[in-house]
Amino acid sequence: MTISVRLDDELEHDLESVALRTGQSKSFIIKQSLKEYLAKQKPQPTAYELGKDLFGKYGSGKGDLAERHSEYLKEIIRAKNLPKRSR
Repeated sequence: MTISVRLDDELEHDLESVALRTGQSKSFIIKQSLKEYLAKQKPQPTAYELGKDLFGKYGSGKGDLAERHSEYLKEIIRAKNLPKRSR
């Protein structure tokens, strides 16, 4: 596809300078610049989208964990402290 773009004098001069300095065509430089710009404009994934494949993947096997989490935590702490007390 061919697209025409109007550049102001300063932008045209800068483009010409970079093309001469790097040995790359103006077309190549414009394409690369446009690719970089468009990549930055893509929406970033949300936190949900990043983790959705992990949600619900790992379970405790305890259906009431949300309701009884304090009790379960106390049991774990007690179990860890029992060996220390028996010393």
